[in-house]
Amino acid sequence: MPTLGVYGLIALVALAVTMLSTPAARSLSLKIGYCAEPDERKVHQIVTPYGGGGAMFLGLCVALIAAFAIPATRLLMTSSHEMLGVLLACGVIFVVGVLDDFRDMSAPAKVAGQVLAATVLYFAGCTMYQLKLPFAGFIVLGPSVLPIITTIWVLALSNAVNLIDGLDGLAGGIVAIASGTLCVYGLRLEQLGFLPNNDPGPLIAAVTCGISLGFLKDNFHPAKLFMGDAGALMLGLLMSASTMVIGGRTAPAGGVTFFFFAPLLIPVFILGVPLTDTIFAFVRRTLSGQGFHTPDKNHIHHRLMRLGHGHRRTVLILWMWTALLCGFVLFPLYEPRTNVFLPAALGALVIGLFTWFSPILTSRRRLAKEAYEAETARR
Repeated sequence: MPTLGVYGLIALVALAVTMLSTPAARSLSLKIGYCAEPDERKVHQIVTPYGGGGAMFLGLCVALIAAFAIPATRLLMTSSHEMLGVLLACGVIFVVGVLDDFRDMSAPAKVAGQVLAATVLYFAGCTMYQLKLPFAGFIVLGPSVLPIITTIWVLALSNAVNLIDGLDGLAGGIVAIASGTLCVYGLRLEQLGFLPNNDPGPLIAAVTCGISLGFLKDNFHPAKLFMGDAGALMLGLLMSASTMVIGGRTAPAGGVTFFFFAPLLIPVFILGVPLTDTIFAFVRRTLSGQGFHTPDKNHIHHRLMRLGHGHRRTVLILWMWTALLCGFVLFPLYEPRTNVFLPAALGALVIGLFTWFSPILTSRRRLAKEAYEAETARR
């Protein structure tokens, strides 16, 4: 069984390749006009090149080659077609994203591309086998429903990451935190015997974490490079693949409350911020009679900025909420006898107070500074 150190090494390879390739991706994007133009619905005010998705895709490919070269993970690469399916599905959804960045594809065409990527995952066997539902027990998923569930899962997470990609560093940071958590979580389940040792989920999550961190160097505000739909959809697909093969293959764990609901709740917790934003966007646009893919400026990050937070602070707040939810997942794995709700509630209180009151304090400090400067000028 690969250790956390091995997964960390593969993540480091993904990080390094992605980070080193971002300058070339930026230069190429500028030459061919693959850039994001400012408009009234976007936060950025200058022309910014896409290409981050290409750098991340290269990081993914090289990291998988490294995983094949390392004896501890070679079996994960060769024992089934799942990792090949992940790579091919990422290639499909990456092309769909590039086309959408260039041409603004219609919603049906974009969905069709995502369905195709999900189909590749399904035929490669990279999908869930069972679900644990409250009051219903473990439900083994048959071949008649697996393609539908796989497609829904890919659509949900791909669009969730794509929708949250509205501020510099936001989507990349959230996915890095969530995928890193999922890698540790899956490895811990393997150590406890709740997940097969040949499960590819921790490997997929480690690579996802690496390429996300590598991209953040040029994407944190002020961003030099955007991931575009090509990168956001690919990250969403990687998260859907890793959550399916971990959350959908965990063995029953009777008598352990946390594990009892884990397959259903883990993906929801670690991706709580983008999934919540997606649900609100769906309800908001449905009630207003708009299509789901109609862009607006009412996402969570837009609301935080209207509350008075700056660009970087909004991103950091949403990173903190994601880290809190991920901590809620990991804490019971290592301290099962400790009540996880108390530290989680304390963390939520601290972040909540910072979210609501820091704009007020910032505004007061600014007014006080302006008053002091005015008084100094009069003297």
